[in-house]
Amino acid sequence: MILTPGQAGDNPQLLPLLDEIHDIEVDEQKVRVGRVLADKAYTHPSTRQALRTRRIKATIPERADQIARRKTRGSAGGRPPAFDPDLYKLRNVVERCFNRLKQFRGLATRYAKRAAYHRAEIILACIVLHLR
Repeated sequence: MILTPGQAGDNPQLLPLLDEIHDIEVDEQKVRVGRVLADKAYTHPSTRQALRTRRIKATIPERADQIARRKTRGSAGGRPPAFDPDLYKLRNVVERCFNRLKQFRGLATRYAKRAAYHRAEIILACIVLHLR
């Protein structure tokens, strides 16, 4: 988990987050990220290129402006990125998790002024949800 200011974008934090996940071991085996399911905020070409260099598959829908720009360029615009709508439906698990976390009033309104306290609240809420 990476905690950022509220006005910060999510896309710049994707690669640092993947770097942190890359160092995690589960049952004495290194975890490898094989696929990223993300919304349109992560569809920037540089993000897709970075995922390709890391050999991570991406299921990210294209934004309408990117589709239009690719089509105006004609054959020079390249082909559209692969997208599996059935696999993308699994992303609702993440959205449901955010909704469950927002049931904790302190998280939803962010009463904690310090980032360390807010991060601790998130971790405690995750533990509570996991134990339920």
